Amino acid sequence: MTCLERLLRPRSIAVFGGSWAANVVEQCRKINYGGDVWPVHPVKADMGGVPCFRTIDELPAAPDACFVGVNRESTVDIVRKLSRAGAGGAVCFASGFAESGETDGRGATLQSELVKAASGMPILGPNCYGYVNYLDGAVLWPDQHGGTSCETGVGIVMQSSNIAINLTMQRRGLPIGCVVAAGNQAQLSQATIAAELLCDPRITAIGLYIEGFGDVGDYVRLAQKARELRKPIVAIKAGRSKKSKLALASHTAAMVGSDLGADALLRRLGIGRVDSVPQFLETLKLVHCGGPLSGRSLGSMSCSGGEAALVADAAIKRRVRFDDPGEEQAMGLRQALGPLVHISNPLDYHTWHWGDEEALTRVFRTMLSGSYDLTMLIMDFPRPDRCTDQAWMPAIAALGNAADSTGRRVAVVSSLPEGLPEIWADRLFRSGITPLQGIDEALGAAEVSADIGECWKNPLRPPLAGAWHSTEPGIDMNEMDSKQLLNMAGVRVPPGLAVRDGKEAVKAAEELGYPVVLKQLGIAHKTEASAVALGLNNRRGLLAAINGMDPSNGFLVERQITGAVAELIVGILSDPDCGLLLTIGAGGVLAELLQDVQCILLPTTPSEIGDALRRLRMWPVLEGYRDSVGADADAIAMIIDSVARFAESEADRLIELEINPLLVLPQGAVAVDAMIRTTSKGV
Repeated sequence: MTCLERLLRPRSIAVFGGSWAANVVEQCRKINYGGDVWPVHPVKADMGGVPCFRTIDELPAAPDACFVGVNRESTVDIVRKLSRAGAGGAVCFASGFAESGETDGRGATLQSELVKAASGMPILGPNCYGYVNYLDGAVLWPDQHGGTSCETGVGIVMQSSNIAINLTMQRRGLPIGCVVAAGNQAQLSQATIAAELLCDPRITAIGLYIEGFGDVGDYVRLAQKARELRKPIVAIKAGRSKKSKLALASHTAAMVGSDLGADALLRRLGIGRVDSVPQFLETLKLVHCGGPLSGRSLGSMSCSGGEAALVADAAIKRRVRFDDPGEEQAMGLRQALGPLVHISNPLDYHTWHWGDEEALTRVFRTMLSGSYDLTMLIMDFPRPDRCTDQAWMPAIAALGNAADSTGRRVAVVSSLPEGLPEIWADRLFRSGITPLQGIDEALGAAEVSADIGECWKNPLRPPLAGAWHSTEPGIDMNEMDSKQLLNMAGVRVPPGLAVRDGKEAVKAAEELGYPVVLKQLGIAHKTEASAVALGLNNRRGLLAAINGMDPSNGFLVERQITGAVAELIVGILSDPDCGLLLTIGAGGVLAELLQDVQCILLPTTPSEIGDALRRLRMWPVLEGYRDSVGADADAIAMIIDSVARFAESEADRLIELEINPLLVLPQGAVAVDAMIRTTSKGV
């Protein structure tokens, strides 16, 4: 028995409190909970018709699970008594703990006292609704819920009780095995709860709503267990990362101030990230019915050219593809459909065989003979209150026949959410066909499912999450020193010399050779401060530029680099949650405006960096847009990898690093501006 077995799969439930506790008793009755329910109240004779006990000491045995629905101070006292009595665990419903943000710290203090009172007894919350276990018919939930019993289903762990309630009300046919609200996670983290659910053979996948990560190590262990058990995890991540609150001076910090760090962490762990509740549900449906996709090749069939066009258009913004039918497959489709049907993927098979199960089976089987990782039948069902769906039966039967004979994965996709009623979703699931609602959501589910499958093909590499995170503002190295360090790490920089005044600048320029660039040292954003002058072709222009700058910290004179294909920004941030975060994006003075960036957690590889470059919107420029000169992408990836390896070697001192721009040349690249911020220990 695991440490959470009694709490999540109880044979006896005790409830404490007034109306909220009475609701738990009522929900246990509605779901036909088969164990004992013991209300505890000092004055009430019964609760929902169930006799009450006055104190914990009067209970016939130590309860497996307890719902504590009293005020925060009393919650601490009851949890302490339950722990001493040997209870299996408790749901702490009350709010007013650490989440309250009280200026006197009373809430945070009470939360610490609660954890201490629980001792070794597991607790959910505080400030949480608890859970509904639909697999075992156990409820510690003080409100309505819309789910029903099932034999297998997904596990959902939410950091929001209200969103958890909403999800139980879904009418999309998704089988939910267990839904848990994690609350404040004072003792049990969301990832720990999810890992417990994964161990249940009846749980097929996990869905998470994440507001904050807490201990990233818990999520690393969860991701590893998911791989071992071959059970996918899908997540919605809300809110902004802690980096947005850091007062850092670089473009990198400004751009990564969103949740790109969280995105990089989830990608590294193989946790599929979605952006909306509908896509969350559709992705869970897809992975529940067959696990992650093994690739990104999709097939689509519909009896409408309009639907085929909508599918093709929706795929443009997704990392999925519709491969054309092979020669033998195309020949089979022509034989099955006749000469008037254009053979393509997405396929419009017209209505020649509508209602003919045998003919449709031949068409669908031939389509499924392709190497598609998922084949979709686009079909909206008529509304049941005014129409009949009998004419749709042959197509569904034919799809099932084709799937059975080929062993391929199939889905029925409606263009409208209401176009696939819950009763049909249930039938399709029982037939091994995934019901998906909404074309865009379906393609998004396929994309995320393929992301998970792709990640699982390689061993899990935990992020370089440092045991430290500096709270000091840090020390900025000047540009010259920063570049020298990068150059020693294998990053090419322009030939340059640091000088004190105009006389030394002229001498340096003559030594380097015109044209040169002049930069004022000791300032971060040189362009905005008019502290950089480009394309200086002679002594006169150089001296004029010096006269317009502050000489306090000296100058840097560099040979101008020409012939650039593009400008990149390459940055490193030390994230308090995730460790070192590498940012790659469109660089130069418009970096923050363009916001074309990709983030990777360290450690990384040149291959992973190359994949990130290809995900940039500016990738066509690097590739050689419209017959223009392109760049050596592999060489660029190796240069950025050198930056990453330097950052790893200085992980205990590095706070921030930025190269902007990294001038990309037809061969190689040059870091023409760089900044490194370190702790007081330096690098």
